[in-house]
Amino acid sequence: MAEQHRSNSKDNQDGQYQQKLITVMRTAKVVAGGRNFRFAAVVVLGDGQSMVGYGRGKAKEVQEAIRKATEMAKKNMIRVHLHKGTVFHELEASHGATKVTIRPSAQGSGIIAGGPMRAIFEVLGVQNISAKCFGSTRAMNVVHATFKALQSMQSPFYIAEKRGLPVSHILGHELSEEASNESA
Repeated sequence: MAEQHRSNSKDNQDGQYQQKLITVMRTAKVVAGGRNFRFAAVVVLGDGQSMVGYGRGKAKEVQEAIRKATEMAKKNMIRVHLHKGTVFHELEASHGATKVTIRPSAQGSGIIAGGPMRAIFEVLGVQNISAKCFGSTRAMNVVHATFKALQSMQSPFYIAEKRGLPVSHILGHELSEEASNESA
């Protein structure tokens, strides 16, 4: 199982996406005439601002598997709200035997994560984050667990709206002043 990280910029109808190839897996089926190889590729796709998606494609050729994975990633795009280049609060999620923990980091600390999690944060546009993977480090499980964690994040704006309170009651005046400046 070869793990690769490759970055390409793709032009699409919706704009420009960054693409990272997480892994390419090869399987072999032994038949009378020899072996038949098939490939499975895992790709993450993001716009570098707040949209990210992942996909998995299977085919008899590597390029076709990557193309299928990219198409699936375009369909599975989600929006993740970020605050100053990091997440709002600590996140935890698990998928199978994999458990991930994601924590916000201070300005200038960079992306402290390994493997597939780093690729997801890079295409998402996160600049400062600390993440750790526990248990199984199989690429697809780590991607699933990371996306579950990102989808479970709640922004202060959502919580304030849900409770019927102003944002200043949730986080104080720092964030609400930035939000009012951005919306004006």
